[in-house]
Amino acid sequence: MTPSRLARGTALASAAALPALAALHAAPVISTFGPLRNRAMPRLAGQGRPDHVALTFDDGPDHLSTPHFLTLLEARRVRATFFLLGSMLSRSPGPAKDMAAAGHELAVHGWHHRPLLLRGPRATYDDLARARDAVAGVTGEPPTLFRPPYGVLTTAAHLACRRLGLTPVLWTCWGEDWRGRATPRSVQDTVLRDLRGGGTILLHDSDCTSATGSWRTTLAALPRILDTCRTHGWQVGPLREHGVPGLPG
Repeated sequence: MTPSRLARGTALASAAALPALAALHAAPVISTFGPLRNRAMPRLAGQGRPDHVALTFDDGPDHLSTPHFLTLLEARRVRATFFLLGSMLSRSPGPAKDMAAAGHELAVHGWHHRPLLLRGPRATYDDLARARDAVAGVTGEPPTLFRPPYGVLTTAAHLACRRLGLTPVLWTCWGEDWRGRATPRSVQDTVLRDLRGGGTILLHDSDCTSATGSWRTTLAALPRILDTCRTHGWQVGPLREHGVPGLPG
């Protein structure tokens, strides 16, 4: 075979392999579909013990909004899991330290809030590692949980988590509190519509990737959500106390 034919054959083989590699990279995206995840992937969905509800927040810390959530949670004697963005942590380290001091669980949401589908393996690993180290710098020990931006996982993210000692976990219900048209009532109703004992709630303590001021809507919705959990006899706490099989706790 001549060198030109060999080069042509190699190029054709590489081009043919690209769709397969792309499909492999994106395969975990199927877990983004909530009903399927809740039924078939209970650990990834954060399904815990039936007398407990895990309360989680994404996108912080934010020195403008997070302290209000910490004050409310302290008044209610509730601890939660906060999935932190490294870029936000670098700007607002104080609230993160307050979270840790108050007994909340700190976890990783990545450094930048960008879709993992657009990143390759090296960029994915570097982003998660940088965020993990930032969180560890606050808590004094490596975090164990990871939630991807937009809830979209990739094969590269799973491999990076394995190397970094992180376990991915998503949610069973959310409040859609990032929307500009959200109201305290809509957030409450959206969470409570799908909430069951053993569920994991996703809310946001920052509007850095949401509608401006949306955190105030979330804050106003939170008391009724907590009251409803109490009415059902569900304890509310962080994921480390949630009893998810195979989840660090």
